Amino acid sequence: MKLTITPNAQQWFKNEIAVSSDSGIRFYGKIYGKTDVHEGFSIAMSVEAPDQPLVKEVIDGITYFIEETDDWFFKGYDLLVDYDEEKDEPEYKFAKNEEDLKQ
Repeated sequence: MKLTITPNAQQWFKNEIAVSSDSGIRFYGKIYGKTDVHEGFSIAMSVEAPDQPLVKEVIDGITYFIEETDDWFFKGYDLLVDYDEEKDEPEYKFAKNEEDLKQ
């Protein structure tokens, strides 16, 4: 599994979300909604400290992560977090990761 934050998304997070040095931005699956690979589930985010990150990316002092407990939602996919200018919010894109399924 790979987590990628685009520069435009990074700028949005820096401008819109207050993150202290001891916390980060967690991405996880939640009930209700829809993604391009999950029916009945969508992606949520929260500001919290990493506990047992499955994957994390640190950019300009901000930690972005997915916890091990959310493996069920992201298993077999890479997550790209981009920015949607029209909606002025993050946009989430999944890409299959066959190597992730073998582990």
